[in-house]
Amino acid sequence: MQGKWRQEIKAWFGEKSLSTQFALAGGVFMLGAMFLAGSVVSNIVSKVTVEDTASATALFLQSLITPLVHDLATVESLSAEQIQRLDALLGGDEFSKRFPHLEIWKDDGLIVYSRSAEIIGRRFTAPHGLVDALAGEVSAQYADLSAAEHTVREFNKSYLEIYVPIRELLSGDIIAVAEIHEVPSQLEEKLTLVQRRTWLAIVAATLLIVLGLFGIVYRGSRLIDVQKAGLVQRLKKIEQISEHNRRLRERSQQASSRVAEFNERALRNIGADLHDGPAQLITLAALKLDEVHRAPNGAARKIELKKIGGALSEALDEIRSISKGLMLPDIEKLALSDLIFRVARSHEQRTNTKVDVDCLPITEPLPLAIKICVYRFVQEGLTNAFRHARGHEQSVICTFDGMQLNVSVKSGNNLQDREPPVWREGMGLNGLRDRVESLGGSFQVYSGQNSANRIEMTLDFRN
Repeated sequence: MQGKWRQEIKAWFGEKSLSTQFALAGGVFMLGAMFLAGSVVSNIVSKVTVEDTASATALFLQSLITPLVHDLATVESLSAEQIQRLDALLGGDEFSKRFPHLEIWKDDGLIVYSRSAEIIGRRFTAPHGLVDALAGEVSAQYADLSAAEHTVREFNKSYLEIYVPIRELLSGDIIAVAEIHEVPSQLEEKLTLVQRRTWLAIVAATLLIVLGLFGIVYRGSRLIDVQKAGLVQRLKKIEQISEHNRRLRERSQQASSRVAEFNERALRNIGADLHDGPAQLITLAALKLDEVHRAPNGAARKIELKKIGGALSEALDEIRSISKGLMLPDIEKLALSDLIFRVARSHEQRTNTKVDVDCLPITEPLPLAIKICVYRFVQEGLTNAFRHARGHEQSVICTFDGMQLNVSVKSGNNLQDREPPVWREGMGLNGLRDRVESLGGSFQVYSGQNSANRIEMTLDFRN
C-alpha cells in the first residue's frame, strides 16, 4: 500500500513541468533552510542583545557599587552604615522599577548584602552565574525560581539575573559578585523587535533567492517545453514521412513487379504475333520452294515464285508493323510539351480526329524515364478515347510548376451512343498505372456514364 502511494506521488510529480517541480521541491527545501537559518540567526541575535544589555548594566553597577564595598577585600561582611548607603543609593523609584532586587555574594555563597534583609548573612548554593562571574565574566540568565535564595522570598515572577564581578580598586582582584534582577519587559520588547526584523530580513532574502532561481528555471523550463514540442512535431512529421515513404516503397515494389509481369506478357504476345504471322508466312514460303523445284515448266515456276514473294512481302509488312509498335520516336532531345504535341498530332493523323492540347511550354530537362512514361500515357489515353468515345472531344492537359507534373487525357461521350462508354482498367490502363507508380507517382481513372471519361497521372518531384 505504501509503495503504491509512493508510485502515485512520483507519477504525479513527474507529470509536472520543470518549473513546477522546482517550485514544489525547491520551496520545501528553501522553507526548511529559511526556518533553520532564522532560528540560528535569531538565537545568535538574541544572545548578543542580552549580552550587550548585561555588559551595559555591569558597567553601570560597577561604577555605583565598587566604591561602597571595597572593604570586602579584607572583611567578610558590610557595616550597617555601608548597608544604609547602598539602600539609599539603590532605593530610588526609577531604579527599583527596573532593578527590584540586588544581592552581593562572596565566593563561598555568603550573601553580604541584599534588598531583602532576611537573607543577609546566609549562605546558599552558588548559582552558575556566580561561578562564571568569579571567573571574571559578566553572566546573564533568567532566574531559576526553584533556587533556595528565591524560594525563601517566594519569588513567582521570573527576572533577568545579571552577575557582575566586583574588583578591588588597586589590584583588580575579584572581591565579590553583584547579582542584580532586571525586569525583563523592556528587554523582551527589544528582543521581539530584533527577532521580528531578523525574520523579516531572512524571509525577504529567501523570497528574493527563490524568485531569482525560479525565474531562471522557469525560462529554462519554457525553452525545454518549446523544444520538446518542436521535437514531438518533428517526430510526428518524420513518422508521417516514413509511413508515406513506406507506402511509396510498397507501391513501387508492387508496380515494379507488375511491370515485370507486363513486360513478360508483352514479350509472349510479341512472340505469339511473330509465330502466328511472319513465321507462318515464311514457313509457307519455304514449303513453296519445293513446289518451285517440282514445277513442270517455267510458267508454273513463275507462279510459285510469285506466291513465295507475296508471302515474304506480307511477312515483312507484319514484322515492320510489329516493330513500329515497339519502337518510340527520338524523344530524348524533345521538351516535354513538344513531346505531348507530337503524340497528339500523330494520333490525329492516324485516326482522322481532333485533339485539343492545353500545355504551356515545359523546357526543364526531365529524365528519359519520365518522358517515356508521359509518351505512353498520352498515347494509351488517346487510343482509349478513340476506342470508347470514337474520338469525341479528345483533349490533353499538362501542368508543371517545377515541383509537380500533372498530365490528364479526357474524352467526352458520343451523343450517338445509346449507352455512353465507360473506361475500365484493362491491360493497357493497368500497365500505365504500374508504369506511373514505379516512378513514385499516382494514377487515377475517372469514368462515368453521365460525365466525361478521364485518366490522370501525377509525379511529385519533392518525393
